[in-house]
Amino acid sequence: MIDTKYNNNNKINYYGYGIPYLQDIEIKGKLIIIEGTDSSGRSTQISLLNSHLEANGHAVLNTGLKRSELISEGILHAKETHLLRKRTMSLFYAADFADQLESKIIPSLRAGYIVLADRYIYTLMARDAVRKINRRWSHNLYGFAIKPNLVFYLDVEPKELLKRTFEKNMTLDYYESGEDLGISDDILESFLIYQQKIKQEFIRMQKIYGIIPIDGNRPIESVNVDLKNKIDQFLAKE
Repeated sequence: MIDTKYNNNNKINYYGYGIPYLQDIEIKGKLIIIEGTDSSGRSTQISLLNSHLEANGHAVLNTGLKRSELISEGILHAKETHLLRKRTMSLFYAADFADQLESKIIPSLRAGYIVLADRYIYTLMARDAVRKINRRWSHNLYGFAIKPNLVFYLDVEPKELLKRTFEKNMTLDYYESGEDLGISDDILESFLIYQQKIKQEFIRMQKIYGIIPIDGNRPIESVNVDLKNKIDQFLAKE
């Protein structure tokens, strides 16, 4: 079973086996994660936090899922064609994350940046679990992931997510609606059921990984004040 204690010193600290040739390096920066499903307000909050941190004199790197220059286009193509099986898709995302970890996240942490991540391995593990992929297999897959300093989860009710999605004139995503699982012939019902299952996985992971839930049903300003206060308090202690 992988160790789940947080990184609280300058030595790089992995969830499991790590990256062999990057075992003993020191990191000066901090890794902060904002988790949440589509339409939870992640991107807005990260933009606001980025400006806040930079105004306070911090160098900030933004990262997130599907941003690897090597892998991201392959993931997008696979999702468009619905060709990949569940475990293969999981490995695709793991490869995307591994490339970013090695080429962006670790170098930035070594240089003293605050790395602000728009989702991390927790979203990927939650998706795997809902798709009946063995939790231990999925969690051990990410044994090379660095333990972050802070993880926040924007907890938004599925009905509110649905409302926000349509307010943006967005169509419902095939995978974010759980259509690949055959939950329901009604895409709206499928979306609500799938998002509730994801929410339950994050609730289950809160104690295991120290994930801090944030009520994302509130106005943008209220959520942002909550996040800024918690991050500022953490950084003030460092």
